Amino acid sequence: MRVVESLRAGLRQSLAADETVHFLGEDVLDPYGGAFKVAEGLSTQFPDRVHTTPVSEAGIVGLGVGMALRGLKPVVEIMFGDFVTLAADQLINHAAKFRWMSNDQVRVPLVVRTPMGGRRGYGPTHSQTLDRLYLGVPGLRVVAPHSLLDPGVMLADAILLEQDPLLFLEHKLLYSQTVRQLDDLPEFVSDRSAGRYPVNRFGLRGAPPASWTFTTYGYMTGLVLEAIERLAYQHEIFAEAIVYTQLSPFDPTPLAASLARTGRLLTVEEGSRTHGWGAEAAAAAASACLQPPLIRRVAAKDMPVPAAGPLEDEVLPGVDDVVQAVLAERAKGSGR
Repeated sequence: MRVVESLRAGLRQSLAADETVHFLGEDVLDPYGGAFKVAEGLSTQFPDRVHTTPVSEAGIVGLGVGMALRGLKPVVEIMFGDFVTLAADQLINHAAKFRWMSNDQVRVPLVVRTPMGGRRGYGPTHSQTLDRLYLGVPGLRVVAPHSLLDPGVMLADAILLEQDPLLFLEHKLLYSQTVRQLDDLPEFVSDRSAGRYPVNRFGLRGAPPASWTFTTYGYMTGLVLEAIERLAYQHEIFAEAIVYTQLSPFDPTPLAASLARTGRLLTVEEGSRTHGWGAEAAAAAASACLQPPLIRRVAAKDMPVPAAGPLEDEVLPGVDDVVQAVLAERAKGSGR
């Protein structure tokens, strides 16, 4: 199935499994089913628990927080991830704090899911990757699926099992991708950590030991794996990828284990470079290493995302940027 169908199945499974689950969002009722059709069919099947809302992200998330405090399990869809900015007070100062302020007398099992990312020509205010605004907020978990696991399963687990607020980030270009299993990548060997939001390690099958560690998440996973193949086949440079689904809180252990083998780190993300997820990943991993690794970063340029396709391609990172970052180090003599 495609990722959009997987996410829809996860929502349907959650609504069917638990009558306290409610789904709220703008234009989510049939026949529209949401801007990216994740909610298609749900209001017909669960008319009393799928709710269309006004265009007010602050109001929707605030309502979700109140519902969670009263024992329900609300799932809120923000139509475009750029507008999580409007719900910052509700998420940071309320949802993430009530458990701690009440000495564990209340919990806030709220899931806020939203599409982020560019590459569709939507322009500066509908193409951003703004996860950085919510990383490191105590009490708030931030996760981002990719297509090499079942995003719907991860979403259903978040809805049904989490007792604290969670921000679920879905890249727009993932929706049309096919959900793949690790067996669908015969050129790679992979292992996966335990847990609800696993970390994957990918390496080329039969390749020599890797001399680079790439780390990334979400949609960029596919681009990183393509870059690994190109570097190996065209330049005989070998890398392995450490792919996260939980961005915050961040666990540097899998990354540090890879760096103990390679000694070189390249972080890859679609968000703009300054103060991004890659900076925290690099700092945390370097702190956990016995020997300081070489660290380089690939990310979007520090500017608004243009609407024009060629300009958008220039601002957002791609496979060529990953490859060129490694080749630049070889040219300086610091990378094999």
